[in-house]
Amino acid sequence: MKHKSYPSRDGKNGFTLLELLIAMAIFALISLASFTILNTVITSNAKSKQYTERLYQLQRALMIMERDMIQISRRTVRVNGEAPLAGYLHTQAFGVSSDTDTLGFVRSGWRNPGLLLPRSDLQSVAYRLQDHVLERLHYNFVDAVGGQEPIVRPLIDKVSSLKFEFFDGKKWQAKAPEKTLPKAIAIDLTLEDLGNIRRQFLVAGDALATKK
Repeated sequence: MKHKSYPSRDGKNGFTLLELLIAMAIFALISLASFTILNTVITSNAKSKQYTERLYQLQRALMIMERDMIQISRRTVRVNGEAPLAGYLHTQAFGVSSDTDTLGFVRSGWRNPGLLLPRSDLQSVAYRLQDHVLERLHYNFVDAVGGQEPIVRPLIDKVSSLKFEFFDGKKWQAKAPEKTLPKAIAIDLTLEDLGNIRRQFLVAGDALATKK
């Protein structure tokens, strides 16, 4: 049975119901395809922005660590007024709690123009992993007094593990040297989204030795 199109009042033929349904189906398919493409573009852009921000966070953290480690000083520290800690590097940094390895030391070059602030240009610094966040800690004074809490700066989150290694000129080892500084320090980070990241930092070492 054929569908007949009846002439309209102005003498022109109109659309049949079938033609309207086909047109609506085509329009719906085009709209669905357009929405899918737009949603894919928006999702990809959001993921790209998130990844870029994550890389920036990682690069900033490594830059801060490099700035500290290239200025490690041959200076021991006292904790809570006790005797100075042995060595210049401490894997149990200044008694602070941590989920894993820590690293503490004294760095030079902490800017204090004209000595206007009541402190030296030395700074006691520590790095630790706490609640899956890599943190930088420091005290306003090298030898922290009893009860003084460190200033904590979160650097990067979603960190699964943190390890330090020390290069003595021949090999890498997990234990920090006791009476000298290593030639280099390596940091191994395992991030939940970026995997394992290893970065090695040169240390001034004997160049910072006190001249006799």
